[in-house]
Amino acid sequence: MALHKYNGELLPERRGIIGAVFNSLDRRIVRRGRRFARFFTKPSFCIWVLLLSALFLISLSVFGLKLHLPGNLESLERRISSLEKFDVADGRESEVQSSDELKQQKATKSKHRNLHLPCDIEFSESVDHLIEPQDIRNFAQFSLRYVATEEKPLGTTLFQSRFGGHQTHEEREKSFYARNQTLHCGFVKGSPGVHSTGFDLDEKDKAYMNSCRVVVSSCIFGSSDFLRRPTSKKISEFSKRTVCFIMFVDEQTLSKLSSDGHIPDDGGNVGLWRIVVVRNLPYKDMRRTGKVPKFLSHRLFPSSSYSIWLDSKMRLNTDPMLIIEYFLWRTRSEYAISNHYDRHCVWEEVLQNKRLNKYNHTAIDEQFNFYQSDGLMKFDPSDPNALLPSYVPEGSFIVRAHTPMSNLFSCLWFNEVDRFTSRDQLSFAYTYLKVRRLNPDRPFYLNMFKDCERRALAKLFHHRVLPSAPPGP
Repeated sequence: MALHKYNGELLPERRGIIGAVFNSLDRRIVRRGRRFARFFTKPSFCIWVLLLSALFLISLSVFGLKLHLPGNLESLERRISSLEKFDVADGRESEVQSSDELKQQKATKSKHRNLHLPCDIEFSESVDHLIEPQDIRNFAQFSLRYVATEEKPLGTTLFQSRFGGHQTHEEREKSFYARNQTLHCGFVKGSPGVHSTGFDLDEKDKAYMNSCRVVVSSCIFGSSDFLRRPTSKKISEFSKRTVCFIMFVDEQTLSKLSSDGHIPDDGGNVGLWRIVVVRNLPYKDMRRTGKVPKFLSHRLFPSSSYSIWLDSKMRLNTDPMLIIEYFLWRTRSEYAISNHYDRHCVWEEVLQNKRLNKYNHTAIDEQFNFYQSDGLMKFDPSDPNALLPSYVPEGSFIVRAHTPMSNLFSCLWFNEVDRFTSRDQLSFAYTYLKVRRLNPDRPFYLNMFKDCERRALAKLFHHRVLPSAPPGP
C-alpha cells in the first residue's frame, strides 16, 4: 500500500496498519506480564529470594572477616608505612601514615608546601669589607692527635683493619674530655703491608686540598644524586678565587655524571665544583661512607680554618663568606647547624626511623637503649635551661670553624656513626650533651639556627635514588 501524508497527518490506510501492529504488541506484552505475575505469586520465587539473600550475607560476612584479620591489618600497615613521598616545593621527606591521609593528599598538597618556607636573612651587603673578628679564636685550646694505625692484638686470630678503628669502651669514654689527647677519628690504617682501609685519594687532589683555607664540600656516592652546581651569580669573585668547592664522588658516580654531560675539564672542575674521586670506599653502606666528608672536613682539609657542608640534594645559592660571617662570626660560634623542620625529640626520631624502615630496627634499639642508660633524657621544650633548642638537627647544612672543640665534637659524632647506625640524627644530641656535661669549664659554642634559615641558603631537590631496603648493622 502506498504511503500518503495530508496536512502532516497519515492517511487512514497508514493508521490502520500501524494500529494493527501496536494491537499485536499489546496482546503479547499483556500475556507475558500475566505469566510473570503468576511467577511472582509462586512459592518457588520466595525460595530463590531467600537463597540469594543467604548467599549474599554469607559472602559479605566472610569478606568482612578477611578485612579484620590481624595479619591483613599488619600487612596493610607495613605497605602504608613503607611509602614515602617528597614534597616538590621543599625537597623534604614525609610519610604517608594512613589510607585517610593518602585520600587527602591532593586536597592538602598546597597546604603542606607552605609549612616549611625560607625566611629572610640579613646578610652583609658584600664580602668586600668582611673582617674576621679578632676574638673569634678565643675558644677552648687543646691539642688533638689522631690514631693512625692499629696493630693486630697478640693472641687474636680474627682481626680486620677498619676505617674507624677498634675503639674500646674505655677509649671511647676518655675521648669525650676536651684535653690534649690522641683519639680515633677515622682514616685508621692497619699494620704495614695491610691493604688500605678506604677513602683513597689521588696525590694531586690531596695536595690541592691541603692548600684550602675555606672549603665548601659535598659528596655523591653510588650515583644517588644529580650534580647540582652552586649558583655562580650568587657567589662573589672573591669567594670564587679563595674558597675551595669540593665534590667527592666514587668511580660509579663519575661515570654516571659523565653520561649526564658533566665532564670534568683539564683541572678536574665541573662549574665551581672540583670533582675529587674516592676509591676503595670504607663502608658498604653509602650513607655511612658519606659521613666521612660530612664530619671529618678538618681531617680532609688539614690547613683549613672554616668549612661548609651541604648535602648533594641542595644547590648553594649564597656566598660562602656571607654564610660564615652570619652564622659564626656574628654569633661568636664555632659550629652551626639547623634544627629539624618537624621533630625535636630523639624519641620521635627513633620512631620515625623505624616507621619509615630507615635502618635495621634491632640496631636502632641497641643504640637508643645505650644512650638512655647513659643519661639521655627526652627533650623538654618548656625547660628554660635547655642547652639546645632542639635535640634533632637537620644535618644537611653545617658551618664550622676548625677549632679544637669543633674538631673534637666532629670526631665524636663520627665515632658514634661508625659504632652504631648511620642515622646521625640519633646521635647528635647525645654526643653534644655528653661533651657539655664532661667539660663544664670548656664551653662549646654551638649555634643551632632555625630551619627556615637553612632553606634560605640553598634550594632543595629530590635524591636521584633511595635505598630499597634498610641496611643492616
